Parts: sequence; C-alpha cells; structure tokens
Amino acid sequence: MSFPFHRLRRLRNNNSIRKMVQETRLSPDDLIYPMIVTFGKGVKKKIPSMPGCFQMSVDETVKEAQKAHKLGIPAVLLFGIPERKDTRASGAYSDKGVVQKAIKTIKNKIPELVVITDVCLCEYMSHGHCGIVKNGKILNDPSLELLAKEALSHARAGADMVAPSDMMDGRVVVIRDTLDAHGFEDMPIMSYAAKYASAFYSPFREAAESEPAFGDRRSYQMDPPNRREALREVALDIEEGADIVMVKPAMCYLDIISDIKESFDVPVAAYNVSGEYSMVKAAAIKGWIDEKKIVMEMLTSIKRAGADLIITYFAIDAVKQL
Repeated sequence: MSFPFHRLRRLRNNNSIRKMVQETRLSPDDLIYPMIVTFGKGVKKKIPSMPGCFQMSVDETVKEAQKAHKLGIPAVLLFGIPERKDTRASGAYSDKGVVQKAIKTIKNKIPELVVITDVCLCEYMSHGHCGIVKNGKILNDPSLELLAKEALSHARAGADMVAPSDMMDGRVVVIRDTLDAHGFEDMPIMSYAAKYASAFYSPFREAAESEPAFGDRRSYQMDPPNRREALREVALDIEEGADIVMVKPAMCYLDIISDIKESFDVPVAAYNVSGEYSMVKAAAIKGWIDEKKIVMEMLTSIKRAGADLIITYFAIDAVKQL
C-alpha cells in the first residue's frame, strides 16, 4: 500500500518525534580538535584565512586544550611550526620540538585528554614538501626513516596516538615496526589513508607555513578523480598496521568515506579541512548563511556517510550545540 495509507510526514510532525526517529546522531565523542603549535611564549597569532583559528605557543595551546576538554571533546590533533626549518626536518623529531613540548605539557595538565599528533615533515622542511628532496624529486624510501623517528619522538613525549599524513608508500609499517621495537606496541596509528591532493588545503598551508617552495604534492597525494584507488590505499594501510583510517578532505569525498566504511571493519575518521572551514566562515561573515545550522548539517553529513570520528576546526563551536 502507498498513499494515503502511508504518510511519511507523520514522523516529522514535531521536533520531539523527529528526534526520536533520527538516524544519525552527532556526539562530542565523535570530534577531534586540530591545533597548530608554534614556538615562543604567550603567542596567539590570528590566521587571516581561518577566522577564529590561531597559531599558538605551547602555553596557549594548553589553555585551548583545557577549554576543549571541559566541553567534552575527547581528543586534540597537534601540528607544529618549528623556529627553524632545514632539508632534514630536524625539528620534527627533536626532543625539544614544539609538538613534543606541547604533548608533555598537555598530558601533565590534562592526562585524560587524548593527544594525537600529526606525523609529517612538510612544516619542518625548508622546501615545504612531505619528504626528502633530491634533484627536484620527492624521495619515498629515504623519507620513511625520518617519519618513523618523528612518530617515535611523539610516543616518547607521551602522545596517545600518531597520525602519519605524508602519503609516502610504506610509512605505516615502518612506523609500526619502529614503535613496536621501542616498547610502544600499544600505540595506535591513525593513518591519513586516503588523502587527496586537494585545493581545499590552501588556508592550512598559510596556517602551518607549509606551502611547497616548488611544484605540488600530486606525486604522493591521491588524484581527486580516483575512487577505487582509495580502497587500495586503505587496504594497504590496514595490512601495514593502521588501527584507524582517515579520509581527507571530507565534504567532497563523502562517497569515499561511505565506500571505506562499507568495505572495511575498522574505525573511519574524516578531516573537515581548512578550506571547508574557511568557506563557511567567509559566507557567515558576509551574512549569506546561518553558520551554526550549516556547521551542524556539514558535520552530520560526514557522520551519515560513515565517519566514526570527525577532525574539525568547528569542534568547540559544534559541541556547544549538541
């Protein structure tokens, strides 16, 4: 039977009924708050292309982490900007690096907060690429040792999880082997498994001061037209020891999130990236959209597509609405 026996509007009559039959629910537990740590003290520098976001010194990062924790956000994701960059990304794995200091301080002040660290070399390289460069080429295998050293330094500083974002082939297994060999076999790895070479990263590259000095990242990040290839990337990362796999960006890649969720029995994360954030902020400043409603609709769509975890600069704003 169909109409008039069946009327789907019956379950949309009022807000209470709509909430009772709601299929997708967002929770603070779904959210991870990304933060950019820089050198210095008392630094809270506005990022022009990301209104409401800042480069923060360790002391300010801790204050922001405390705010997130009090609101019920369970985890933060840390990125670092070193005082000096070089061609070996030495600031990435220095015991005195900004991320290492931030990990120790946050875990000392807020031990219950899950601290996840981005493992990549681009912010620390003078040329801005995610690996070692020779004769204009980004080298895969020689870069793996540096990535493993960075992950190990984060583990030693007290990180709860590492998240390699470089997209070098084989980096998950090298990081897994290195962590295990040094007694960190219980350290989870959240791999940026399907990270696309996206134009949506532009604001973050300003924020993290990681714009490549030459060329682009298309030789190692995924090509946006490719869908099936994402499943191969994820399968390899899981085989190499990834505990959580991530899709980045989120909004234009909801099909990829859905495919991965349907194909693999592991937690799936999605990164609601800087460009997605900045477009909403810019339109809201112009008065063209209702920011609060748009943010909740965006995050709900990411969760509905299959993401178990959502990394978003909107985390603090969103959790106030939940």
